[in-house]
Amino acid sequence: MDVRRAVDQDAAAMAGVIAVVAPEDTLGAQPPVDVATRAAGFRDLLAGDGAAWVLEDGGVVQGYLSLTPRTRGVFGLGMAIVAAGRGRGGGRALVEAALAFARAGGAHKVDLEVWPDNARAIALYAATGFVVEGLRDRHYLRADGTLRSSLIMARRLG
Repeated sequence: MDVRRAVDQDAAAMAGVIAVVAPEDTLGAQPPVDVATRAAGFRDLLAGDGAAWVLEDGGVVQGYLSLTPRTRGVFGLGMAIVAAGRGRGGGRALVEAALAFARAGGAHKVDLEVWPDNARAIALYAATGFVVEGLRDRHYLRADGTLRSSLIMARRLG
């Protein structure tokens, strides 16, 4: 498993990861995922003030992590890894690369949201220094009409 900075040409593969993972209901994204629109969003992120990394195995993108500027000194983290890429240290490597980038750029904080029942992701974030800062109670209206809560987690830098 290799982690490298994402480039414009990775946008479609990153969007494809979302399309594969979305049916698991562990992401905010829900199927069907508009891959072209997501890829355009990644290209915009990479062309702007954001950054992203891809997780590759044998040259095939298995996951990604993106950092989106939220406010001065704060980045929002988003990530997804396909099932075949999990449990092999790639998630930790993605997070560590992103934290190093944020720190080097003078950021003081990275935050994220995660479903409270996504124990695997929560464990990864906690292991890399993120703490729970709050709960968005029944905040997200899903396509099936249910409301989902999310944990707000953050890592202070420096």
